[in-house]
Amino acid sequence: MEAAVAAEVTAAGIARLAGVGRAAVSNWRRRHADFPKPVGGTEASPAFALTAVEQWLRDQGKLAEVPLRERVWQQVAGHPAGAATALRHVGSVLLLVRDRPAVWRGLARADDDTELTGLLPPALDAVLTARLGPAHPVTGLTRETLAPSSALVRAAAELAEDAEGAPYAYEFLLGRHLDANPRQYTLTPPGLAALMAELAGPAAAVLDPAAGTGTLLYPAQEPPLAEAPIAKGGPKGEEHAEERAQGEGVGVGDGDGPDPQARPGPVALYGQEADADLAALTALRLALRSPETQVRIQAADTLRDDAFPDLAVDAVLTHPPFNERNWGHDTLAYDPRWEYGFPARTESELAWVQHALARLKTGGTAVLLMPPAAASRRSGRRIRADLLRRGALRAVIALPAGAAPPYGIPLHLWVLHRPGSAPPPAPHLLVVDTAELAPGGRDKLDWQTVRATVLDAWRAFDHEGGIEERPGVRRSLAAIDLLDDDVDLAPARHLPPPAAGGGPAELARAHEELTAALARTTDLAPAPAPAGRAAPARWPLTTVGELARAGALLLRAGGPGTAALGEGPVQLTEHDVIGGTPPSGTLPEPATGDAPEDPVLLQAGDVVVPVLGGGAIARVVDAASEGAALGRNLFLLRPDPSALDPWFLAGFLRGTANNRQASSYASTATRLDVRRLQLPRLPPAEQRGYGEHFRALAAFEEALRESARLGERLAQGLYDGLTDGSISPG
Repeated sequence: MEAAVAAEVTAAGIARLAGVGRAAVSNWRRRHADFPKPVGGTEASPAFALTAVEQWLRDQGKLAEVPLRERVWQQVAGHPAGAATALRHVGSVLLLVRDRPAVWRGLARADDDTELTGLLPPALDAVLTARLGPAHPVTGLTRETLAPSSALVRAAAELAEDAEGAPYAYEFLLGRHLDANPRQYTLTPPGLAALMAELAGPAAAVLDPAAGTGTLLYPAQEPPLAEAPIAKGGPKGEEHAEERAQGEGVGVGDGDGPDPQARPGPVALYGQEADADLAALTALRLALRSPETQVRIQAADTLRDDAFPDLAVDAVLTHPPFNERNWGHDTLAYDPRWEYGFPARTESELAWVQHALARLKTGGTAVLLMPPAAASRRSGRRIRADLLRRGALRAVIALPAGAAPPYGIPLHLWVLHRPGSAPPPAPHLLVVDTAELAPGGRDKLDWQTVRATVLDAWRAFDHEGGIEERPGVRRSLAAIDLLDDDVDLAPARHLPPPAAGGGPAELARAHEELTAALARTTDLAPAPAPAGRAAPARWPLTTVGELARAGALLLRAGGPGTAALGEGPVQLTEHDVIGGTPPSGTLPEPATGDAPEDPVLLQAGDVVVPVLGGGAIARVVDAASEGAALGRNLFLLRPDPSALDPWFLAGFLRGTANNRQASSYASTATRLDVRRLQLPRLPPAEQRGYGEHFRALAAFEEALRESARLGERLAQGLYDGLTDGSISPG
């Protein structure tokens, strides 16, 4: 029976446990006859009994330094009932540890695991009901289902004491689970979640009808940012404090908005999620984060089976599923939520919009993440028109591509307001476009710029009813001007373009810069070698690998570094190296619960080489790029100045034949083996002579790139100016 419920671990998990690479695990399996045999998995990815692996590692002295949280995670990942069930058990026990520590200490003194799992169910049911309500989604906690988790929950409780408490322990384990299953969950980035919460403003009760992992409800548990003016009403109210104490009726009001003078207080969070496992994990996550927050999460399909039909909240925040055809169109034709029109089968997003409005108090705000097509599809034009006429739709905000999944599409935020019985006499719509303000994609998104642009526009519009227009960025439009045959609300179609190329003065300046750059390029153009000059003799060659072994240079690969959001150095990416541009990347965030990893930092004189793509490229790091982090798919070569000149090194690494002989073509992409790159054995004086020539060639290349950039800028500016009338052909 024990073998049937034993937790399993893959080779990757063993490597993480022991703090080694997967190749080391493969070596152990070949070299040690007593290494545990696979008990499951496949031939390509075998699984091993976790307890047997831990014992073997301990006997070999390879487990001494493994953090407790890593061992707990391996038990979660290898749980016989799956990681989701393990996290349900762990989260429930951690909630008991945090809310009722005396009860847990009494249970933990049980003599054996069987006794513990027999005592746990009633204790867990009591604490879950108290924190999540009687109809909570964390079900199935019986003696039988908890039996495989007895050792796990003890270890998790120990982790809560060893780390920063139960919330940290659970966040780490849940984060690992989400990171390990990226295709199973659609995650809303924290920067976007915070922006949506700020647009909604302070609220005493918040609903996410497509709760997912609870990311959008997370910011609602915190007070609003100190520098953020109040958009509507006041700070988080306390008008429902007595109801919260009773655990009933939070946010079900008589239509009044938040109290403008209320002080910040606990928030009631409501959520609905169709996936029962995810609903349970999200409920535990939110409950563990704040003991004062009332959490009510239900597991059901929101559009078909609304779990909160009588709820009225101050704010709705949601990232609904996109492009659903089977959302209930055939059975929900007479649903009272369709106050603005019955959505077409292809307009599931407009069903979510109306559901959000139906769950708001009068004066409440909803913020939804929407696909851009929802702003312009003809099948939704009548509902969009009614939302505008009645003043329900307040703003449409275009985000840069990379803001949220699907990352290749510039998604929209819709800000909605539940109007009273009398619509405003002349409703207006705010349109904002941030797509051009923070280009660069998912890894380079400048959330600070996006946030400042959006909130400045929204607060001015919400307070004053109108804003100063900024071409290409923001504009306030009378709803009546949008009520044509299409009711197209895409911001880019209603924003006046910025002055072409910055205006005539800027184009004149670009022309001057281009003229100077072309002259500089001509001056730097290298003369060909005189005809008849003899080619240099063939030199004895060495390789980068040999030089590294001899200590003449240091060889480092880029990529593993991480940093907390908004912290850490800028990153030099492979695109920067190829394009000759300054470092532009940002370090990725560490996995949830992990500490940031120190990146490889650049020094002036380093030589950086991309390893993918098959191009002959090498870049010498200058003082301006010093201190940047080395990005993925890059190798750093740090020469010893007494042995190697960096420009000599970089120049010879760029030889086409050199790159061809050092490249591998085993896959669809060419990969460069940096260690196989060759260069001649020359004394330092001769190296410097070659280095000066290579430095001059690099300056010529940079002048060519700058001329190309300026030329493209001038040409496009003239195209734009002639086509929009800001420049005359005369």
